[in-house]
Amino acid sequence: MTAWGAGKRPRRMVLRSSWQTVNIGDIGHTPGVLTLLERYLPDVEVRLWPSNVDNGVAEMLAKRFPKVALVQGAAAVKAAFDECDFLLHGSGPSLVAAKDVARWRKETGKPYGIYGITVTNFTPDSIELMSGAKFVFFRDSVSMKLAKDNGVRSPVMEFGPDGAFAVDLRNEAPAKAFLKANGLEEGKFLCCLSRLRFTPYWKVKKNVAFDEKKHAHNEAMKEHDHAPLRAAIIAVVRETPLKVLLCPEDATQMAVGKEMFYDKLPADVKKKVVWREKYWLTDEALSTYVRSAGIFGSEMHSPIMCIGNGIPAIVCRFAEQTSKGIMWRDIGLGDWLFDLDVEEEIPRIVPTVLAMAKDPVAAKQKTAKARAFVEQRQRETMAILGSVLKS
Repeated sequence: MTAWGAGKRPRRMVLRSSWQTVNIGDIGHTPGVLTLLERYLPDVEVRLWPSNVDNGVAEMLAKRFPKVALVQGAAAVKAAFDECDFLLHGSGPSLVAAKDVARWRKETGKPYGIYGITVTNFTPDSIELMSGAKFVFFRDSVSMKLAKDNGVRSPVMEFGPDGAFAVDLRNEAPAKAFLKANGLEEGKFLCCLSRLRFTPYWKVKKNVAFDEKKHAHNEAMKEHDHAPLRAAIIAVVRETPLKVLLCPEDATQMAVGKEMFYDKLPADVKKKVVWREKYWLTDEALSTYVRSAGIFGSEMHSPIMCIGNGIPAIVCRFAEQTSKGIMWRDIGLGDWLFDLDVEEEIPRIVPTVLAMAKDPVAAKQKTAKARAFVEQRQRETMAILGSVLKS
């Protein structure tokens, strides 16, 4: 007998996710949601309909989730539409696969839901599509309010954590080898992330053209945005026993970290700072993060995965990143969120990073409280999905 009752086959679900592989956060959405489905709805057969699982991501997912079949190609999509009972649009920066959700709705008439997204733009079609969902979980309160103000009327509209909070991937061997080779001991280093206002995807994607306007804005803002974090690196090295690892969240950021952090550090500080030269996948990154004393910087998903795994994380944000950073306030970490567009917030960055470094017990307690809230919402949102599937 399954959880769905005697004589009934297990429910089948399509997870529409996996948006790109040049960013460990965009990779992380998928294994996070798959972990939640495995944990809370173990009797549901899940098929993953990805946009992109190249660069070793398909193999990484298969290792962790051997039962999850990939929906790739027209025949597999048709079979999923015919055989599955529900479509779940996974966590992401928007309603990324709106066209595919609309196609599912039109061709099957079967129910669908949306899990852990940010929404900034609304059209009559997107409002109607979200309103037709059994539920829409927003990963930040700003998105939820905007959706309601714009007339979205799904029967369930609530805060639902970004899927990446639940990532539990590990790739221990290369992570340990890297740390050993660079003199980084467990619990004795912080991780630091850099980013530009706009990700220069033209450097890593063949189909993305150079954008002069975005490039000019990046150049204009990069010193403003990196100076306070560089000051925090210097303070940590000079005022604590900790080292600092400069690491990337996407494939363009190794160069940014070297230019804006490493190359500008004083000689005495540089001795205790490690610059990671190569991009990595989500599993190796997380195996590294969980051995750190915490993370800080102007990226989002490495901090998300850290909090989900009990590691303290401080986030800096700016308008170009949409409202996703507001989730830090939503989960009780407003003291660890800094808006680089608000000048009066910037002076608090260095003392906050230092406090995290100098009092790891308090930092871990603060992290645990936020993690517990996230896990409560994960249970509650998965219960809603489960009730929809049973009906």
